Amino acid sequence: MPVVKAVLLITAGFLLAKFAGAAFNRLFRDHLSKHQLILIKRIVFYTILILFLVSALRELGFKLTVLLGAAGIFTVAIGFASQTSASNIISGLFLLGERPFSVGDVVKINDMTGEVLSIDLLSVKLRTFDNLYVRIPNETVIKASVTTMSKFPIRRIDLQIGIAYKENIARVREVLFDLADKNPLCLDEPKPLLIFQGFGDSAIDLQFSVWTKRENLLELKNSMQIEIKEAYDRLGIEIPFPHRVLYTGSVTEPFPVRIVSGSKQEAETRP
Repeated sequence: MPVVKAVLLITAGFLLAKFAGAAFNRLFRDHLSKHQLILIKRIVFYTILILFLVSALRELGFKLTVLLGAAGIFTVAIGFASQTSASNIISGLFLLGERPFSVGDVVKINDMTGEVLSIDLLSVKLRTFDNLYVRIPNETVIKASVTTMSKFPIRRIDLQIGIAYKENIARVREVLFDLADKNPLCLDEPKPLLIFQGFGDSAIDLQFSVWTKRENLLELKNSMQIEIKEAYDRLGIEIPFPHRVLYTGSVTEPFPVRIVSGSKQEAETRP
């Protein structure tokens, strides 16, 4: 019976498409990236399934020319109605060829940061660090500034440190480098770096940069800042709070100052 043959064809096509996709994955998993495998596996699966579906429709009495004509009209209508989708598909192909990141990488796209779950024909799916699922259209990804944060095995941490103007910079440098040398997560090569950032409003601004393995980034950042604070407290190195100096000019009268002590309010005006 035609209906039975059509059902058998669709079932066989589905099973064959699954088998072909799995076989393609096994053959080329060492030569292609993960997102390329996922994308091409889906193309293979749907191509085989559509061919068997067309054969099943022919068994049911549908003529191929009619199907092709209907498919052409449907394709034109879909093309006009889904120009954005077509743009996303073309952008997805560019992502496939350029490979700026892969599934499993941590990326920053505009102001969104997360782990790449999949790279599909229409969109890129991310999981943020607070466990949110984010879908970004491929066209947006192509136009955006993309930072792949897990591309290289080592990363640099830039610690912004302020010290009081009275402190000896050479002594502070020695303390910081000693802390980096004793921290097991800090790499010896590339070497730590101390950069003089400038004279701030309330402090001498320094940047202390250390290198670590990618997986130790947050742990080293936290441990180094805690160790620096403890060392500064122990050695009496001041981390200044914001200072403000009020100056009214040499010819103006001094500001009056009122001193209040305890529950008894005693007002005293001083020049």
